[in-house]
Amino acid sequence: MADITLDRVSKIYPNGVPAVREVSLDIKDGEFMIFLGPSGCGKSTTLRMIAGLESISSGAISIGGQRMNDVDPADRNIAIVFQNYALYPHMSVAGNLAFGLQLRHVPKAEIDRRIADIAAMLGIRELLDRKPAHLSGGQRQRVALGRALVREPKAFLLDEPLSNLDAKLRASMRTELIKLHQKLGTTIVHVTHDQVEAMTMGQRICIMKDGEIVQVGAPMEVYRNPADTFVAGFLASPPMNLVAGRLEPDAGRLAAVAGHARFVLPQPLASAYAAQSGNAVTLGLRPEDFHLSAGDLKLPQAVPVTAVAIEVLGPEVILVCELGGKGGPEIMVRCPRDFVAAPGQALALHYDLSQIHLFDKSTGKALQRPRTL
Repeated sequence: MADITLDRVSKIYPNGVPAVREVSLDIKDGEFMIFLGPSGCGKSTTLRMIAGLESISSGAISIGGQRMNDVDPADRNIAIVFQNYALYPHMSVAGNLAFGLQLRHVPKAEIDRRIADIAAMLGIRELLDRKPAHLSGGQRQRVALGRALVREPKAFLLDEPLSNLDAKLRASMRTELIKLHQKLGTTIVHVTHDQVEAMTMGQRICIMKDGEIVQVGAPMEVYRNPADTFVAGFLASPPMNLVAGRLEPDAGRLAAVAGHARFVLPQPLASAYAAQSGNAVTLGLRPEDFHLSAGDLKLPQAVPVTAVAIEVLGPEVILVCELGGKGGPEIMVRCPRDFVAAPGQALALHYDLSQIHLFDKSTGKALQRPRTL
Protein backbone atom coordinates (compact mmCIF):
# COMPACT_ATOMS: atom_id res chain seq x y z
CA MET A 1 0.00 0.00 0.00
CA ALA A 2 1.30 3.47 -0.89
CA ASP A 3 -1.51 5.83 -0.05
CA ILE A 4 -0.08 9.15 1.17
CA THR A 5 -1.87 11.26 3.76
CA LEU A 6 -1.03 14.81 4.76
CA ASP A 7 -2.77 15.98 7.93
CA ARG A 8 -2.55 19.76 8.53
CA VAL A 9 1.08 19.84 7.40
CA SER A 10 2.92 23.15 7.70
CA LYS A 11 6.43 24.34 6.98
CA ILE A 12 7.60 27.58 8.57
CA TYR A 13 11.20 28.65 8.05
CA PRO A 14 13.34 29.94 10.98
CA ASN A 15 12.82 33.53 9.83
CA GLY A 16 9.08 33.06 10.35
CA VAL A 17 8.17 32.88 6.67
CA PRO A 18 5.50 30.18 6.05
CA ALA A 19 6.13 28.04 2.96
CA VAL A 20 3.23 25.61 3.48
CA ARG A 21 0.23 26.21 5.73
CA GLU A 22 -2.14 23.57 7.15
CA VAL A 23 -2.16 21.34 4.07
CA SER A 24 -4.42 18.27 4.31
CA LEU A 25 -4.63 15.83 1.42
CA ASP A 26 -5.31 12.13 0.81
CA ILE A 27 -3.48 10.59 -2.16
CA LYS A 28 -4.87 7.18 -3.03
CA ASP A 29 -2.77 4.08 -3.53
CA GLY A 30 -1.80 3.90 -7.23
CA GLU A 31 -3.03 7.42 -7.98
CA PHE A 32 -1.33 9.88 -10.36
CA MET A 33 -1.59 13.15 -8.41
CA ILE A 34 -0.47 16.50 -9.80
CA PHE A 35 0.67 19.40 -7.62
CA LEU A 36 0.05 22.49 -9.75
CA GLY A 37 0.76 26.13 -9.04
CA PRO A 38 3.02 29.09 -9.76
CA SER A 39 6.59 29.38 -8.50
CA GLY A 40 6.76 29.85 -4.75
CA CYS A 41 3.33 28.37 -4.02
CA GLY A 42 4.74 25.57 -1.82
CA LYS A 43 4.25 22.59 -4.14
CA SER A 44 7.92 21.52 -4.24
CA THR A 45 8.29 22.08 -0.50
CA THR A 46 5.29 19.82 0.09
CA LEU A 47 6.83 17.15 -2.14
CA ARG A 48 10.15 17.40 -0.29
CA MET A 49 8.37 17.01 3.05
CA ILE A 50 6.75 13.81 1.76
CA ALA A 51 10.21 12.60 0.72
CA GLY A 52 11.71 13.57 4.07
CA LEU A 53 14.14 16.02 2.49
CA GLU A 54 12.42 18.93 4.25
CA SER A 55 11.46 18.89 7.93
CA ILE A 56 7.84 19.40 8.99
CA SER A 57 7.02 22.29 11.32
CA SER A 58 3.64 20.83 12.32
CA GLY A 59 1.14 18.22 11.23
CA ALA A 60 1.70 14.63 10.14
CA ILE A 61 2.57 12.70 6.98
CA SER A 62 1.86 9.00 6.61
CA ILE A 63 2.67 6.59 3.79
CA GLY A 64 0.84 3.28 3.66
CA GLY A 65 -0.66 4.02 7.06
CA GLN A 66 2.74 4.53 8.72
CA ARG A 67 3.59 7.90 10.26
CA MET A 68 6.68 9.28 8.51
CA ASN A 69 7.50 12.49 10.39
CA ASP A 70 10.64 11.10 12.00
CA VAL A 71 11.50 8.39 9.46
CA ASP A 72 14.76 8.89 7.58
CA PRO A 73 14.32 9.58 3.84
CA ALA A 74 16.29 6.44 2.97
CA ASP A 75 13.83 4.31 4.94
CA ARG A 76 10.62 5.65 3.36
CA ASN A 77 10.95 3.44 0.27
CA ILE A 78 10.01 6.21 -2.14
CA ALA A 79 11.93 7.53 -5.12
CA ILE A 80 12.29 11.15 -6.18
CA VAL A 81 13.25 12.54 -9.59
CA PHE A 82 14.50 16.11 -9.67
CA GLN A 83 14.32 18.81 -12.31
CA ASN A 84 18.10 18.75 -12.81
CA TYR A 85 18.23 14.90 -12.99
CA ALA A 86 21.01 14.71 -10.31
CA LEU A 87 22.98 11.99 -12.11
CA TYR A 88 26.48 11.06 -10.96
CA PRO A 89 28.73 12.46 -13.75
CA HIS A 90 31.63 10.05 -13.15
CA MET A 91 29.43 6.95 -13.46
CA SER A 92 28.05 5.29 -16.57
CA VAL A 93 24.32 4.99 -17.08
CA ALA A 94 24.48 1.43 -15.77
CA GLY A 95 26.45 2.65 -12.75
CA ASN A 96 23.85 5.33 -12.02
CA LEU A 97 21.05 2.77 -12.23
CA ALA A 98 22.86 0.28 -10.01
CA PHE A 99 24.21 2.63 -7.33
CA GLY A 100 21.14 2.83 -5.08
CA LEU A 101 20.62 -0.93 -5.23
CA GLN A 102 24.26 -1.57 -4.33
CA LEU A 103 23.90 0.62 -1.25
CA ARG A 104 20.98 -1.59 -0.21
CA HIS A 105 23.10 -4.71 -0.78
CA VAL A 106 20.80 -6.10 -3.46
CA PRO A 107 22.42 -9.21 -5.05
CA LYS A 108 24.26 -8.51 -8.31
CA ALA A 109 22.11 -10.91 -10.32
CA GLU A 110 18.98 -9.07 -9.16
CA ILE A 111 20.58 -5.69 -9.97
CA ASP A 112 21.44 -6.88 -13.49
CA ARG A 113 17.90 -8.17 -14.01
CA ARG A 114 16.29 -4.94 -12.88
CA ILE A 115 18.62 -2.79 -14.99
CA ALA A 116 17.92 -4.91 -18.07
CA ASP A 117 14.16 -4.68 -17.53
CA ILE A 118 14.16 -0.91 -16.94
CA ALA A 119 16.57 -0.20 -19.79
CA ALA A 120 14.29 -2.11 -22.17
CA MET A 121 11.18 -0.33 -20.82
CA LEU A 122 12.69 3.14 -21.24
CA GLY A 123 14.59 2.44 -24.47
CA ILE A 124 18.03 3.17 -23.02
CA ARG A 125 19.77 -0.19 -23.48
CA GLU A 126 22.25 1.27 -25.97
CA LEU A 127 23.14 4.03 -23.47
CA LEU A 128 24.21 1.85 -20.54
CA ASP A 129 27.95 2.38 -21.11
CA ARG A 130 27.77 6.14 -21.65
CA LYS A 131 28.45 8.90 -19.13
CA PRO A 132 25.77 11.58 -18.46
CA ALA A 133 27.86 14.23 -20.26
CA HIS A 134 27.36 12.30 -23.50
CA LEU A 135 23.57 12.15 -23.22
CA SER A 136 20.89 14.51 -24.50
CA GLY A 137 18.42 16.13 -22.11
CA GLY A 138 15.76 13.57 -22.94
CA GLN A 139 18.17 10.68 -22.45
CA ARG A 140 19.28 12.05 -19.07
CA GLN A 141 15.63 12.34 -18.06
CA ARG A 142 15.03 8.69 -18.96
CA VAL A 143 18.07 7.63 -16.95
CA ALA A 144 16.87 9.65 -13.95
CA LEU A 145 13.49 7.93 -14.20
CA GLY A 146 15.20 4.59 -14.63
CA ARG A 147 17.25 5.11 -11.48
CA ALA A 148 14.00 5.67 -9.58
CA LEU A 149 12.24 2.72 -11.22
CA VAL A 150 14.91 0.10 -10.49
CA ARG A 151 14.35 0.60 -6.78
CA GLU A 152 10.73 -0.60 -7.13
CA PRO A 153 9.59 1.94 -4.51
CA LYS A 154 6.15 2.40 -2.96
CA ALA A 155 5.74 5.77 -4.67
CA PHE A 156 7.43 8.10 -7.13
CA LEU A 157 7.83 11.81 -6.43
CA LEU A 158 8.57 13.86 -9.54
CA ASP A 159 9.72 17.46 -9.07
CA GLU A 160 9.20 19.26 -12.40
CA PRO A 161 11.10 16.52 -14.27
CA LEU A 162 10.11 17.75 -17.75
CA SER A 163 10.73 21.48 -17.40
CA ASN A 164 14.24 21.38 -18.93
CA LEU A 165 13.09 19.59 -22.09
CA ASP A 166 12.11 21.19 -25.38
CA ALA A 167 8.41 21.28 -26.30
CA LYS A 168 8.45 18.22 -28.59
CA LEU A 169 10.38 16.04 -26.17
CA ARG A 170 8.25 17.24 -23.26
CA ALA A 171 5.11 16.09 -25.06
CA SER A 172 6.72 12.72 -25.78
CA MET A 173 7.81 12.27 -22.16
CA ARG A 174 4.31 13.13 -20.92
CA THR A 175 3.01 10.21 -22.91
CA GLU A 176 5.78 7.93 -21.64
CA LEU A 177 5.00 8.80 -18.02
CA ILE A 178 1.28 8.12 -18.55
CA LYS A 179 2.08 4.73 -20.11
CA LEU A 180 4.52 3.98 -17.31
CA HIS A 181 1.90 4.68 -14.66
CA GLN A 182 -0.64 2.52 -16.46
CA LYS A 183 1.87 -0.33 -16.57
CA LEU A 184 3.20 -0.09 -13.01
CA GLY A 185 0.13 1.17 -11.13
CA THR A 186 2.42 2.82 -8.58
CA THR A 187 1.51 6.02 -6.74
CA ILE A 188 2.98 9.07 -8.50
CA VAL A 189 3.06 12.63 -7.19
CA HIS A 190 4.14 15.02 -9.93
CA VAL A 191 4.97 18.70 -9.29
CA THR A 192 4.57 21.12 -12.19
CA HIS A 193 3.64 24.68 -13.09
CA ASP A 194 2.60 23.55 -16.59
CA GLN A 195 -1.18 23.43 -17.07
CA VAL A 196 -0.90 21.08 -20.05
CA GLU A 197 1.01 18.53 -17.96
CA ALA A 198 -1.61 18.84 -15.23
CA MET A 199 -4.59 18.38 -17.55
CA THR A 200 -3.15 15.52 -19.60
CA MET A 201 -1.31 13.45 -16.99
CA GLY A 202 -3.05 13.63 -13.64
CA GLN A 203 -5.99 11.63 -12.38
CA ARG A 204 -6.45 14.45 -9.88
CA ILE A 205 -4.97 17.94 -9.64
CA CYS A 206 -4.09 19.69 -6.38
CA ILE A 207 -3.83 23.41 -7.10
CA MET A 208 -1.77 25.43 -4.61
CA LYS A 209 -1.34 29.14 -3.95
CA ASP A 210 0.65 30.90 -1.22
CA GLY A 211 1.36 27.66 0.60
CA GLU A 212 -2.26 26.52 0.72
CA ILE A 213 -4.46 24.14 -1.27
CA VAL A 214 -7.03 26.04 -3.30
CA GLN A 215 -8.80 23.15 -5.05
CA VAL A 216 -8.44 19.40 -5.57
CA GLY A 217 -10.28 17.41 -8.21
CA ALA A 218 -10.21 15.52 -11.49
CA PRO A 219 -8.82 17.67 -14.34
CA MET A 220 -12.14 18.20 -16.11
CA GLU A 221 -13.98 18.81 -12.84
CA VAL A 222 -11.53 21.59 -11.94
CA TYR A 223 -11.72 22.94 -15.49
CA ARG A 224 -15.53 22.99 -15.50
CA ASN A 225 -15.99 24.24 -11.94
CA PRO A 226 -13.05 26.39 -10.79
CA ALA A 227 -13.30 27.29 -7.12
CA ASP A 228 -12.18 30.87 -7.58
CA THR A 229 -10.68 33.36 -10.01
CA PHE A 230 -7.14 32.13 -9.27
CA VAL A 231 -7.94 28.62 -10.48
CA ALA A 232 -10.02 29.95 -13.38
CA GLY A 233 -7.21 32.20 -14.56
CA PHE A 234 -4.43 29.67 -14.00
CA LEU A 235 -5.77 26.48 -15.56
CA ALA A 236 -5.85 26.00 -19.35
CA SER A 237 -4.10 27.97 -22.07
CA PRO A 238 -5.33 30.49 -23.01
CA PRO A 239 -6.92 30.78 -19.56
CA MET A 240 -10.47 31.83 -18.78
CA ASN A 241 -11.16 35.49 -19.50
CA LEU A 242 -11.94 37.27 -16.23
CA VAL A 243 -13.90 40.49 -16.75
CA ALA A 244 -15.22 42.95 -14.17
CA GLY A 245 -19.00 43.33 -14.35
CA ARG A 246 -22.22 43.44 -12.40
CA LEU A 247 -25.58 41.69 -12.16
CA GLU A 248 -28.68 43.72 -12.94
CA PRO A 249 -32.38 43.11 -13.68
CA ASP A 250 -33.33 42.63 -17.33
CA ALA A 251 -37.07 42.46 -18.23
CA GLY A 252 -37.89 40.03 -15.45
CA ARG A 253 -34.62 38.13 -15.91
CA LEU A 254 -31.07 38.78 -14.73
CA ALA A 255 -28.18 39.96 -16.88
CA ALA A 256 -24.43 39.88 -16.31
CA VAL A 257 -23.12 43.13 -17.76
CA ALA A 258 -19.50 43.92 -18.65
CA GLY A 259 -19.06 47.27 -20.36
CA HIS A 260 -21.35 47.28 -23.41
CA ALA A 261 -21.65 43.47 -23.40
CA ARG A 262 -24.81 42.00 -21.90
CA PHE A 263 -25.29 38.33 -21.05
CA VAL A 264 -28.93 37.59 -20.24
CA LEU A 265 -28.75 34.61 -17.92
CA PRO A 266 -30.89 31.50 -18.51
CA GLN A 267 -33.61 30.92 -15.94
CA PRO A 268 -31.75 28.39 -13.74
CA LEU A 269 -28.84 30.83 -13.36
CA ALA A 270 -31.13 33.84 -12.96
CA SER A 271 -32.94 32.07 -10.12
CA ALA A 272 -29.73 30.93 -8.46
CA TYR A 273 -28.17 34.39 -8.54
CA ALA A 274 -31.31 36.49 -7.89
CA ALA A 275 -30.07 37.51 -4.44
CA GLN A 276 -26.90 38.89 -6.06
CA SER A 277 -28.81 41.35 -8.26
CA GLY A 278 -27.12 44.76 -8.20
CA ASN A 279 -23.80 43.32 -7.00
CA ALA A 280 -20.41 43.62 -8.65
CA VAL A 281 -19.16 40.29 -10.02
CA THR A 282 -16.34 38.91 -12.12
CA LEU A 283 -17.47 37.20 -15.31
CA GLY A 284 -15.57 34.07 -16.32
CA LEU A 285 -15.70 33.47 -20.08
CA ARG A 286 -13.58 30.69 -21.56
CA PRO A 287 -12.04 31.43 -24.99
CA GLU A 288 -13.47 28.19 -26.43
CA ASP A 289 -17.06 29.09 -25.50
CA PHE A 290 -17.23 31.88 -28.07
CA HIS A 291 -18.28 30.85 -31.60
CA LEU A 292 -18.47 32.49 -35.00
CA SER A 293 -22.10 31.37 -35.44
CA ALA A 294 -24.94 30.30 -33.14
CA GLY A 295 -24.95 26.87 -34.80
CA ASP A 296 -26.06 24.18 -32.39
CA LEU A 297 -25.32 26.15 -29.22
CA LYS A 298 -27.60 25.23 -26.33
CA LEU A 299 -28.03 28.83 -25.12
CA PRO A 300 -26.52 31.28 -27.64
CA GLN A 301 -25.96 34.93 -26.81
CA ALA A 302 -24.88 37.41 -29.52
CA VAL A 303 -21.85 39.43 -28.38
CA PRO A 304 -20.31 42.37 -30.29
CA VAL A 305 -16.49 42.61 -30.22
CA THR A 306 -13.79 44.64 -31.90
CA ALA A 307 -10.68 42.86 -33.16
CA VAL A 308 -7.36 43.98 -31.68
CA ALA A 309 -4.98 41.30 -32.99
CA ILE A 310 -4.84 37.67 -34.04
CA GLU A 311 -2.30 35.03 -33.06
CA VAL A 312 -1.94 32.32 -35.71
CA LEU A 313 -0.97 29.04 -34.02
CA GLY A 314 -1.51 26.63 -36.93
CA PRO A 315 -4.32 24.37 -35.65
CA GLU A 316 -6.21 27.42 -34.38
CA VAL A 317 -6.21 31.20 -34.30
CA ILE A 318 -6.44 33.20 -31.07
CA LEU A 319 -8.44 36.40 -31.51
CA VAL A 320 -7.62 39.20 -29.10
CA CYS A 321 -10.62 41.52 -29.04
CA GLU A 322 -12.48 44.15 -27.05
CA LEU A 323 -15.62 42.74 -25.44
CA GLY A 324 -18.78 44.70 -26.24
CA GLY A 325 -17.06 46.77 -28.91
CA LYS A 326 -14.28 49.34 -29.08
CA GLY A 327 -13.03 50.43 -25.67
CA GLY A 328 -14.28 47.30 -23.89
CA PRO A 329 -12.10 44.94 -21.81
CA GLU A 330 -9.74 42.75 -23.83
CA ILE A 331 -10.50 39.04 -24.03
CA MET A 332 -9.11 36.06 -25.96
CA VAL A 333 -11.23 33.84 -28.21
CA ARG A 334 -10.36 30.53 -29.87
CA CYS A 335 -11.17 30.56 -33.58
CA PRO A 336 -10.80 28.08 -36.47
CA ARG A 337 -7.43 28.00 -38.21
CA ASP A 338 -8.74 29.79 -41.30
CA PHE A 339 -10.12 32.75 -39.32
CA VAL A 340 -8.89 36.21 -40.31
CA ALA A 341 -9.73 39.68 -38.97
CA ALA A 342 -8.19 43.11 -39.29
CA PRO A 343 -7.39 45.26 -36.25
CA GLY A 344 -10.35 47.51 -35.51
CA GLN A 345 -12.82 45.27 -37.36
CA ALA A 346 -16.25 44.95 -35.70
CA LEU A 347 -17.37 41.34 -35.29
CA ALA A 348 -20.43 39.55 -33.93
CA LEU A 349 -19.61 36.44 -31.91
CA HIS A 350 -21.94 34.00 -30.18
CA TYR A 351 -21.35 32.90 -26.61
CA ASP A 352 -22.68 29.69 -25.06
CA LEU A 353 -24.49 30.96 -21.95
CA SER A 354 -24.59 27.48 -20.45
CA GLN A 355 -20.85 27.85 -19.82
CA ILE A 356 -20.76 31.25 -18.11
CA HIS A 357 -19.05 31.49 -14.71
CA LEU A 358 -19.61 34.19 -12.11
CA PHE A 359 -17.35 35.00 -9.18
CA ASP A 360 -17.82 37.19 -6.13
CA LYS A 361 -15.99 40.44 -6.86
CA SER A 362 -14.61 40.90 -3.34
CA THR A 363 -13.60 37.34 -2.42
CA GLY A 364 -12.93 35.88 -5.86
CA LYS A 365 -14.91 32.76 -4.89
CA ALA A 366 -17.16 31.13 -7.48
CA LEU A 367 -20.88 31.70 -7.21
CA GLN A 368 -22.20 28.15 -7.16
CA ARG A 369 -23.79 27.09 -10.42
CA PRO A 370 -27.05 25.09 -10.37
CA ARG A 371 -26.52 21.52 -11.52
CA THR A 372 -29.73 21.56 -13.59
CA LEU A 373 -28.17 23.86 -16.20
